[in-house]
Amino acid sequence: MVAAASVALLGVLGACTAGGSTDASYGQGTAQDEAASTEQWRQAPTDPRVEFDDSAEQAFQDVATSPLSTFASDVDTASYSTMRRQLAQGSAPEGIRIEELVNYFDYDYPAPAPDAADPFTVTTQVADAPWAPEHQLAMIGVQATDAVPTSRGNNVVFLLDVSGSMDAPDKLPLLAESFALLVEELDEDDTVSIVTYAGSDQVLADSVPGDRREELVRILRDLSAGGSTGGAAGLETAYELATENFIEGGNNRVVLATDGDFNVGPSGPDELTELIEEHARTGVHISVLGFGMDNLKDSTMEAIADHGNGNYAYIDTLDEARKVLVDEFDSTMFVVAQDLKVQVELNPVTVAEYRLIGYDNRRLEDEDFDDDTKDAGDVGAGHSVTAFYELVPADGKRPRDDLDYSRRTTSGSDDFLTVHVRYKDPGATESTEVVVPAGAKAYTRSPSADFRFASAVVEFGLVASGSEHADGADTRRARDRAQDALGDDPYGLRDEFVGLVGEYEEITG
Repeated sequence: MVAAASVALLGVLGACTAGGSTDASYGQGTAQDEAASTEQWRQAPTDPRVEFDDSAEQAFQDVATSPLSTFASDVDTASYSTMRRQLAQGSAPEGIRIEELVNYFDYDYPAPAPDAADPFTVTTQVADAPWAPEHQLAMIGVQATDAVPTSRGNNVVFLLDVSGSMDAPDKLPLLAESFALLVEELDEDDTVSIVTYAGSDQVLADSVPGDRREELVRILRDLSAGGSTGGAAGLETAYELATENFIEGGNNRVVLATDGDFNVGPSGPDELTELIEEHARTGVHISVLGFGMDNLKDSTMEAIADHGNGNYAYIDTLDEARKVLVDEFDSTMFVVAQDLKVQVELNPVTVAEYRLIGYDNRRLEDEDFDDDTKDAGDVGAGHSVTAFYELVPADGKRPRDDLDYSRRTTSGSDDFLTVHVRYKDPGATESTEVVVPAGAKAYTRSPSADFRFASAVVEFGLVASGSEHADGADTRRARDRAQDALGDDPYGLRDEFVGLVGEYEEITG
């Protein structure tokens, strides 16, 4: 997906699944039960030795010399729940990826019509930047269709880390309870295989029909932790089972659950990268779920998901498991657009400088946009992808005629930018391009509630990540703006964010 991700594969693998039968949906159940389970996992002792990605933050770019900005879509959310876990333990958060904070939440973007040619819509809005009123903030939203692309069932392999490092209340027990929830979402058209790995890998179930829930839950609840971590062999076995049970036209996926302490064994990182990418090309994708905080190789788990055309989430509570595995089951499991790339073309008449906020390890070379061999992000059913650009307004003068950008745009245009989105239909090898301009009418002095809330998340992220461009950003203003823009918040996630900002302020002073 992203070239830098290859380096990160020195560490770990993750995914998840396990027992406890329940038909609860996210946000339901008794308040006492949810509070108790949340406290159980959060109060677990931990030694937060975490490896995070250290990709450099993007600086402001001059539109006259760099009019294009290209990145791969990202629907990972692990950074948000990792931050929440660190705050709950009284620590200032590390490893903040601002785009993952923003994309943790749903936004009311218009969905594509059932008969639309493309499986997503593109929405743009521009307003003044709250932390830099002399700048503008452009919000780009890509909303995928919620129509599941297949009815041919799920072929899912649970690849579970049962090594000794998983012997903690917030690891293997939480993993088991989380995947009881996933099992409840499966039926007779689905097949489940279970592979565990520690010192060696073991197949506990092979193509068991999804409606045999009691059998699957029993296997999961009988898991115990012990031994060293040898994940490479387990990964190969999981892919072998996924290939043997392949459902043509269905959803074929390995779900990897781990705390991230992954010993590659005889296989080196290059071999693992090749293995993951090879199977992704054949239609077997991988999703990664992280558990616990000690020895968490966050950067490696993100890289595995990137190379395997999957998504990466971090499970800190049973509530988060419900969100990822129940509420967002379709978007976690079913891809509707593969290798989705975004290229934003800035207009030098209206914009002098710009910077993409976040996506630091997702940036692509401009020429990668048209290259269908270059991997990028996959988007699941119902997923949305949100990105923000901070813009420095230009003086409105005509750009130099000797620039190539000037010759291929309208010199007198009042557009802020044009969004180019390139994607492949699932299984396709050639991409399709969608072009959406953000004209003068995209600017507003009264931005939507979604814009105000999402920009509050960005402002907080600038401060919490220690951004070099956080001058003027203020967590109190971000908290107040988020509070005023809660909107329809059925699961209380936005309200929870407001509380997390308050916790951050108390911890950091």
